[in-house]
Amino acid sequence: MYRTFSEAQTALLKGETSSQALVLSFLAAIEERNPSLNAFLTVDREGALRQAEALDVLVATGNPPPLAGLVLGVKDVICIRDQKVTCASRMLADFTSLYDATAIERLRQAGAIFIGKLNCDEFAMGSSNENSYFGPVRNPINPAYVPGGSSGGSAAAVAAGLCHAALGTDTGGSIRQPAAYCGVLGIKPTYGRVSRRGLVAYASSFDSMGVFAHTAEDAARILTVMAGHDEWDATSAPIEVPAYPNLLKGSVKGLKIGLPKEFFGEGLDPEINTVIQKEVARLASNGASVHSVSLPNSKYGIATYYILTTAEASSNLARYDGVRYGYRADVRALRAEMKENGDEEPLLNRLYAQTRTEGFGDEVKRRIMLGTYVLSAGYYDAYYGKAQQVRRLIRSDFERAFDEVDVLVTPTAPTTAFPLGSQTEDPLTMYLNDIYTVTANLAGIPGISVPVGLHSNGLPIGLQVLGRPFDEALLLNMAHHILMD
Repeated sequence: MYRTFSEAQTALLKGETSSQALVLSFLAAIEERNPSLNAFLTVDREGALRQAEALDVLVATGNPPPLAGLVLGVKDVICIRDQKVTCASRMLADFTSLYDATAIERLRQAGAIFIGKLNCDEFAMGSSNENSYFGPVRNPINPAYVPGGSSGGSAAAVAAGLCHAALGTDTGGSIRQPAAYCGVLGIKPTYGRVSRRGLVAYASSFDSMGVFAHTAEDAARILTVMAGHDEWDATSAPIEVPAYPNLLKGSVKGLKIGLPKEFFGEGLDPEINTVIQKEVARLASNGASVHSVSLPNSKYGIATYYILTTAEASSNLARYDGVRYGYRADVRALRAEMKENGDEEPLLNRLYAQTRTEGFGDEVKRRIMLGTYVLSAGYYDAYYGKAQQVRRLIRSDFERAFDEVDVLVTPTAPTTAFPLGSQTEDPLTMYLNDIYTVTANLAGIPGISVPVGLHSNGLPIGLQVLGRPFDEALLLNMAHHILMD
């Protein structure tokens, strides 16, 4: 089996393997490891082999597409035509997508093979991948620990060698944090860089689609295909996409690196701090300069994030009402119960309430209720309106920092992965796992997590690099340099 896409494609074009052989090797790995990890919710064996057979014909004729040989897993909040898109929820457990997401269309045309849909926190709401209706995902480094969330299935699948790379989504750290916990690379592009058409919405002004991979080169090649303006997405940026692989120079000479002092204080595991500082020193020895910077409003990041994203979730998830599509409560049982109890409430109201009670998990219901509250009359200005103002301040902090430096380097998370079940009864502690990642989503800037070593507990440590809007090339180049060491 070829661990990386680039290795696999090189072998494929030399005639040393075939697309079908690559798919079969991953199918065997999934069969062996997925029962214990629960990373894949569905595996499209027949579809993947059909794609592989067609690609082998193109390769044989000397006309391989740019991503020939890539076997890709897809987070199950992204639509693939004629496949389930469950969002890891009972609400959509039997829903089948009618179309491909724009990113899927582009990847398919470039030769990517989609091997299956990956588990995640329900509707991408969570930091541990324990909120899935289909059960938690386990960390392949140590199955007693979480893989991170919400894209835990994507990170775990790549780390376990079940696919070359995977697509995930990042609303507040849901690519970068699980990448750090599982020891792989994960990039969240600038908001608007990749079309959101075909991505089931959690928080529409935050959601970004990105990539998990083993190498910066693989991530760069996949992102180059996915990114770019889409006329079907009004938030898609009409900005030219560079050929990211051509910009992986590997050098950091002359680069100005900023260390935000707010990200290296109380709550950060001392071992993680030591590893990050050691890596920063190595970057400095290779020609970068290091500067202390401040992001003073980052302390309001978690509160601001959970006000704004839950407000958007409350609106976005209102469509799941048991009437149009998705899960529906038993109408006959409801009618009988109401008749027995002499309940004169309109049946439709009871249907809405019962469907949503049964169809959504606890964390999703928690966020819907919080979002409805902050949008309600009498509280809108005090919470939602104020949070929007703070979001602007947080973005201004980043703009000032990037006037002084080229990139910011921080830990991806304050700790390594934590044991399964250890934080499920404490939502606030769970939310703090994203303390270093949410501000990038509030500001709409790109971020990448790169594995930089192991903690004494044997679990991976991730280093986060944040950059100016639409400067993914610089982040990928830094990741390439770090991983080359």
